[in-house]
Amino acid sequence: MKRSIHIGFDPREVDAFAVARRSIERRLTVPIPVSGLVLADLKARGLYTRPTSRRYSSAISTGDGYLWDDISGAPMATEFACSRFLVPFLENYDGFALFMDCDMLVRSNLARIFGQCDKSKAVMVVKHDHKPTTETKMDGQLQTRYARKNWSSVMVFNCGHPANRALTPELVNSVPGRDLHAFCWLKDEEIGSLDQSWNYLVGHSSPEITPDIVHFTDGIPSMAGYEACEYADEWRAELQRWAA
Repeated sequence: MKRSIHIGFDPREVDAFAVARRSIERRLTVPIPVSGLVLADLKARGLYTRPTSRRYSSAISTGDGYLWDDISGAPMATEFACSRFLVPFLENYDGFALFMDCDMLVRSNLARIFGQCDKSKAVMVVKHDHKPTTETKMDGQLQTRYARKNWSSVMVFNCGHPANRALTPELVNSVPGRDLHAFCWLKDEEIGSLDQSWNYLVGHSSPEITPDIVHFTDGIPSMAGYEACEYADEWRAELQRWAA
């Protein structure tokens, strides 16, 4: 079975990407290719054409403001907010492909997640009921609320599933992001469930869960205000291993 792993890349979160990739690769027991989903590359290849702009707000702590998705009429917290849905196309609609956000720490062998997939489903996700109450997250980025929030932060695509043929560059570049994140191209029964351990939301998930993937969804430990969050010490240790 063909397998691949794609990590969202954002230039503002290089340390997060380094931790995610390092923590994956040092725990894999079988060869599975791991790559970054880089917006500049997708644009250069003509695969990502969504019109975006940059806006500014007194709530944003960074001087370069925030990305605005003109189609959605909404902010984009990361460069890979919508490009993640190109993964089945990038894999030529073949095999299984895991997409994950970069603000994550992997604590187990990701080969296991593929073994837990229901091959009758188009995609497998952790079905969170996540309703954030704050207005901002990370480095002051605007917090957005939408149906099925954080389901798309860890997705195992069954790229060969007929329903995923609808995920063309034309669709990904033309519909509102909130529709993509709500899995608009799928029927409810085509979305399978992963165990909660595969997308543990720091500060939100039950502490009784032993995480396989820790998701620093509000902010990574190198950001002000999140230095002492759950699993911060493990995250910093992984960053130091990568640097060494």
